[in-house]
Amino acid sequence: MYITLIVLHLIFATIWIGGHLILLISILPKAIKEKNSQFLLNFESIYEKIGIPSLILQIITGVIMFSLKVENFSLLFDWNNYYGRHFLLKIILLLILIPLALHARFRVIPNLTHDNLLLLGLHIFAVNLLSIGFLLVGVSLRFNLFY
Repeated sequence: MYITLIVLHLIFATIWIGGHLILLISILPKAIKEKNSQFLLNFESIYEKIGIPSLILQIITGVIMFSLKVENFSLLFDWNNYYGRHFLLKIILLLILIPLALHARFRVIPNLTHDNLLLLGLHIFAVNLLSIGFLLVGVSLRFNLFY
């Protein structure tokens, strides 16, 4: 079961990170260059249908995998526990990501024009950094890179 969870988690992470990298590297520069927010709005309307569920499913599979690795669920909140430290790092990243994503979704995107493309660009850049942070913590968990 654990291997199945890892595979699912990686598929969902690929969708989440891949979509945001495409947005950052391909769509955002084109929108800024052509001063056309519609490129971003079109992508967002399509990607949101798979990106948000992927993030939610990453959270679910991640919590299940962590809970399978510790004897006591409370250890996930113990910085001195190997799994707890990684779990807390992922929670910290998530607590930064959620308000940023909500702000983009409900404040920036509904009011998006060519004049505020850079504001959304900053959100996209930050989400990419956070997403790579999630990836690095996950890699560290499995390969003990940082701890």
